[in-house]
Amino acid sequence: MKRALHAAVWLVEWWSALLLVLMVGVVVVGVFFRYVLDASLAWYDEFSSYLLVWLTFYGAVVVAYKRRHIGFETLAESLGPAGRRVAGIVAELLVLAFQVVLAYYGWVALDAMAFDSAVSIPWVRMTWVYSVLPITGALMLVVSALHLADLIRGEAPLAAGPPARGTAE
Repeated sequence: MKRALHAAVWLVEWWSALLLVLMVGVVVVGVFFRYVLDASLAWYDEFSSYLLVWLTFYGAVVVAYKRRHIGFETLAESLGPAGRRVAGIVAELLVLAFQVVLAYYGWVALDAMAFDSAVSIPWVRMTWVYSVLPITGALMLVVSALHLADLIRGEAPLAAGPPARGTAE
């Protein structure tokens, strides 16, 4: 399971890189048209906004997998090992609950947006745009569930920090 998740996160990381390149390209084209050709494109701002949202959510999956989200290391380090473990489990349970909400209501949003399209790009279905919510919610749910299992078994680090030398990310 962990090997499959690692491969999926690797793909998501490359997908995020592609989204970043595409977003930069769209913005450069939009700026070129506006300031060089004096002919503003109606769609580039909306499309680049969607790409930014996708980049944020897919990037969050990679960051969650690598345990690089913002944390309270100072607070965690002030607790003893048992306290850090309990705090880690409680924190992961709260994160897990949020991801269940994200995945579920992302699916609800997909259903609600079934017949809508983007304002300036009518061929872009809003279900494509909103699909990022249940997909990333489910991926982060799997990441957190595995991390929670590791915490409960005592196999996960108790505080986020730099990876040990020689470990693969």
